Amino acid sequence: MPTVDVLDSTMAYTDQGSGTPVVFLHGNPGSSYLWRKVLAGIELPARLLAPDLIGMGGSGKPDIPYRFDDHARYLDAWFDELGLGDVVLVGHDWGGALAFDWAARHPGRVRGVAFLETIVRPMSWSELGAAPRARAETMRGPKGEELLLDQTFFIETAFTGGVLNPVAAQDLAVYLRPFPTRESRRPILQWARSLPLDGDPADVAERVERYGRWLAASDGIPKLLLTFDSSPTLLVTEAVAEWCARNVAAVEIRHCGPAGHHAPEDQPDAIAAEITQWAAKLERVSGKSLHG
Repeated sequence: MPTVDVLDSTMAYTDQGSGTPVVFLHGNPGSSYLWRKVLAGIELPARLLAPDLIGMGGSGKPDIPYRFDDHARYLDAWFDELGLGDVVLVGHDWGGALAFDWAARHPGRVRGVAFLETIVRPMSWSELGAAPRARAETMRGPKGEELLLDQTFFIETAFTGGVLNPVAAQDLAVYLRPFPTRESRRPILQWARSLPLDGDPADVAERVERYGRWLAASDGIPKLLLTFDSSPTLLVTEAVAEWCARNVAAVEIRHCGPAGHHAPEDQPDAIAAEITQWAAKLERVSGKSLHG
């Protein structure tokens, strides 16, 4: 896996094909490995890239707080170091939020944005069910440090309980490998505490509100929302998808069947097929070739 120098560290990424860059951004507690089966199914004359966010996967682990702004700064540097423009973004979980944030700040460099199981708007404690509320409260309290820093609980449950079909032991080992120590797992804890609920944490809520305004007004940039069903772990519920249909400009919504929150593990073929079809249509609408 190649790496590139970014700020005071390095970021690892996968890179295959040539043409218009299609950038796949993962969330917590994953890495670019999340996209392996999706990437294998993409049938586009394009350059497919998937970075490991800073502090995650094969990327460096600098001494930073790992707040949203930190991830955005390092991701900005990665885009700039690779000279990426006219990109198609695909984001899952916090990777979707980072994709929205980057697109809102670099609209002239974005051809389209596809997203799944991500944060599309500010949320409140009141809209969380009993189990998600209890989980969020645990993550933000002292028990969160025990579960996420002293143990590999969050990673293991993400890919055994946050999916309909638990991943194989060898795949779970890949997800666990970047986080062998307490300190190495700090990015996971910070992400888990960053879900903006009733304006807290304020810095993340502000970023979400800012890119939310862009999502509502960016009629010229096509968007694709992939939805799923049959799992209590879903972040984009039917109600959230309906909200997106009303409030996100130029959005198409495609259903990909049953999946857990980490849907690329459950439905890689369906996700790849929908992204392939949608991105090929972008080429026809924009008049630009995916070959670049």
